[in-house]
Order: sequence, then C-alpha cells, then structure tokens
Amino acid sequence: MFHTENGCFHSIELHSEILPEQFTFPFYYTPHPLCVNAADEVKTYLINQTDFEHNFGLDKSKTTLKIGKMFGVMIVENSEGQLGYITGFSGKLAESNHLKGFVPPIYDTLNKDGFYKQNEAYLNDLTTKIEALEKNPKLEKAEINLKETRLNSIKKLEEFKKHAKAEKQKRQQRRVEAEQNLNDSEKNILFESLKQQSIQSNIDLKYLKLNLEAEVELAEKNLAALVKPIEALKLERKTLSARLQKEIHEHYRFLNARGETKDLIEIFKSTDLGKPPAAAGECAAPKLFQYAYQNKLKPIAMAEFYWGISPTAEVRKHGQFYPSCRSRCEPILGHMMQGLNVEPNPIELAGVFKGELEIIYEDDFLLVLNKPHEFLSVPGKTIKDSVLTRMQTYLPNATGPLLLHRLDMSTSGLLLVAKNERTHKKLQKQFIERKVKKRYVALLDGIIETKEGTIDLPLRVDLNNRPRQLVCYEHGKKAITKYEVVEVKDNITRIYFYPISGRTHQLRVHAAHYKGLNVPIVGDDLYGTVSNRLHLHAETLSFEHPAKKEWVSFSCEAPF
Repeated sequence: MFHTENGCFHSIELHSEILPEQFTFPFYYTPHPLCVNAADEVKTYLINQTDFEHNFGLDKSKTTLKIGKMFGVMIVENSEGQLGYITGFSGKLAESNHLKGFVPPIYDTLNKDGFYKQNEAYLNDLTTKIEALEKNPKLEKAEINLKETRLNSIKKLEEFKKHAKAEKQKRQQRRVEAEQNLNDSEKNILFESLKQQSIQSNIDLKYLKLNLEAEVELAEKNLAALVKPIEALKLERKTLSARLQKEIHEHYRFLNARGETKDLIEIFKSTDLGKPPAAAGECAAPKLFQYAYQNKLKPIAMAEFYWGISPTAEVRKHGQFYPSCRSRCEPILGHMMQGLNVEPNPIELAGVFKGELEIIYEDDFLLVLNKPHEFLSVPGKTIKDSVLTRMQTYLPNATGPLLLHRLDMSTSGLLLVAKNERTHKKLQKQFIERKVKKRYVALLDGIIETKEGTIDLPLRVDLNNRPRQLVCYEHGKKAITKYEVVEVKDNITRIYFYPISGRTHQLRVHAAHYKGLNVPIVGDDLYGTVSNRLHLHAETLSFEHPAKKEWVSFSCEAPF
C-alpha cells in the first residue's frame, strides 16, 4: 500500500511475479507487472488523497489552472533484501518540490534559504525596476520627440531644397534674359548678384543642416539619458541570470550505480545541444535514480505514467505509461544507468528484415512494392538497410532519387519507386499537386463517435523528444486527414485514412490527439501502447502512369 507516513520506500510482496533479470530500458519498454501494480497504488492514492491540492484537470468543478503530470515508479530492493518501490513526479506538484511519500528533487529550487531563491528575488527586483523605468512617461515622450524631430528635420530639408531649386531655376532664367536684353556692364552686375545669391543659398543649407543635426542630437541625448539606466539594469540582469543558471547546473549533480557523480554541464557538454536544456533534471526518472543511489536501494525496474488532462500540443493520455523523454533525460539517464545491467535498446535491434521485398507491380518506368513494418524507407543514423538501399542494389542502372515518398518505419504498405529521373519528376509533380490518391487502413484501440470526417491539426517535430510530433498552430505545417470507419468489433475500430498532406506521423497523431479522434492506433509505441506491431498499413495507391498516360491503381491487403 502507498503510505505517506512510511517515507519514500513503499514495501511490496512478490506473488507470482518474477523479477526481471535486467533493468528497464527507459526509452522503450513494456511495464513490468510489479511496476503496473506499484503505479496502480500511486493512482489510487492520487484519486483519494487529501494531502495536497493540485488541479489535474480531472475534476470539472475546479476552476484553477489545469496541469497534468508525469509520475514514475521504480521497483527497488533495500540493503535487507526487502522489495519495495519509490515514486516521484516531474517538476513541482502543488507548488512544492517536497510531498510526503514522493522522492525529493535533485536540487530544490524552491528552498527559500537557497542561493537560487535569493538570487531570483534580486533578479525579480531588477525586472521590477526595469519595468518601472520603461513605463516612465518621460521615456515615451522622449521617444516621440526624437521621432518627430527626425521627421521635422527631413521635412525642413526637403522644403528648403525644393525652394532652393525653384530659386536656382529663376536665376538661370534671368541669366538667359540678360543675355538678350542687357549690355555687358549690366550683365556683369546682375551675374555677380546671382552668384552671391547662389553662394548664400549653399551657406543657408549648410547652417540649416547643422541646426537640424543639433536638434536631433539633443533629442537623442535626452532619450539616451533615460535609456542608459535601463540598459545597465538589463545587462546586470543578463549577466546575473547567466551566472545563476551556470551555478544551478553545477548544483544538479547526478549519481550512477558506480558511485560516480556528474553535474548537468558535464553531462550535456558532449551532446548535440552542448548545454543543458530548460528543466533538465526535473523529470521523475532522474529523481528516482538519485534517491535509490543515495539510500542504498538497488533499482530493479521502472515505469512512468501520465496523470491528468491532456496537454494542448503533446499526445498524453490520462493513466497511460510513457517512455522517458529523450532530449532532457537520455543524456542524464545514460550517465545514471552506468553500472546497472540494463535491457538492450530495442530500437537498435529494430529495422532488421531478412526477407525479399515484395514487388506488387513493375514495368520499364516504375515499380510498386509492399514495405514490411519495422523497416526503414531510407537509411537511418545507425541502420543502413532500407527500401532505398535495397532498390539501389535491385536497380543498379536506375537514375534519379528512386523513392517518390516514404512510410514511417513502423508502417507497412505500398511504396512507389521511379526507375529514371524523367519518370520521377512526372510522378513527383502529381504528389506536389496532390493528384496521387492514397488510402491507409488502421485499427484504433477503442471506439470513435463519428463514422467519417476530416481532421485538420498542424504538426511540427517535438524538439525535446524527437521523433515525436506536436500539434502546433503557431509553427506547425498544415496537416489534413479524411477518415471513414469500416467496422467496430471487440472495442477495436477498423478505419480508412485518406491523407491530404503527408506530414511525419500525421495519421498516428491525428488518431491519438484529443483534438483528433482521441483514440490511438493499436500498437502505436509513441502515441499509444506497445503491441506486436503498429496496425497501420498503406493499402491502396492510385496515380496517372507517366508513360502510359492512364490512371492506374494498386492495392495490397493489410496483414491484420
């Protein structure tokens, strides 16, 4: 049972469960039964507890800010051989880092006596001073005055030059008339007078420019006098913030099973990021490892689940298990799991297909094949075997890029290959103009209310957790999917998808996201739950044959 009065170690008893031989690979796993039981205890506690107040968005009567949370459970063994579990949450909960029954943070940024809070208070004071100076009416008046002074300077110069040009034309006209009507003596007197007028005009222009420049300079000085203290405070704030951030990163120190310690700066300096991302070290998993090592607890297995309302962008289902995040946790856990016997990374073992690719159709111009699931369309960073490399071997004399489109590694079905560059360009034009018709078949892990419809949710990559995709209305690319329910049986929905666009993971996100169908595809290890495979298959493909100039259609029945 989950008892907050017993500290962070919650004892459990083995029944028919067998302890795993290796610790959970946290970025791709099926929860061990002991982890499921432990998580169920935590979930029951969260439903019934009165120890803290946090709006997970599950109680419609609550009007405060709704925030779902990731929780983690770790099965551990203490020094006496007793089996139990520890649990933690990501970030803070109920505006606190310390709640009874849950492991503490790596570093408590909420400690009022800590350097972070004290420096944060000073930073906030600087921000308040900056905001007060920026709201000073004199600043706005000085900005307007400078703008008006510059505009007035330009206007006066233009008016003077316009008048001077007109006077110059008059002088030229008087010279022409003088040549016809005056004698030499009269002309000399007149020409000298006109010359002096021209010289005076240039002198007047020079002094006008000097006076106008002086007016602008004075307006600039008046504004600078008001801006200078603001810029000084901003520089101080920036410098202190950078120093404070570095100091925080140095205080986040992580143990591993060998007793070695590294801080965030050391851990991330060799990554592609080069420096720690925001909130690194605040996830549940690092907290669990740290507490286990500090308290001589042997890690056995681990799982993380989401609790609360779905976030706007990510696909997160209430109560469902999820892997650890990659950008923040992978480097940290890579260090913290050193010395542990961890399951091999199943992702590195995926993508292996020893059979021959099934070719559905082939002629002198193109071919259509059936890509198996868990096989790459193009080579990856570590896995080189793919449809493209196989086609390069199969078609050694082919020209052009070969593949017209791709399928996700986990998706099976029809892929189109062009044998020459001319064919590729003609087919590519059809893809760009969305003339190519595709139909996917999928099994959804549940029932949806509608029979058909259109999903319009823009997508972009989750920079903190590649290759997952996010729904993003600000930076996402337009993604549209039409769908049609085929049948419902045993709480499983067979559905047709007709993608209008072709974004990464489009069908998977559109199915799983709460603004889409809100039901993930069976076996979706990124947006749903792991199964024997992702039940998504590109079943039909139709287009105009670039050489025969006739509409052709191909199909390949789904293996599920």
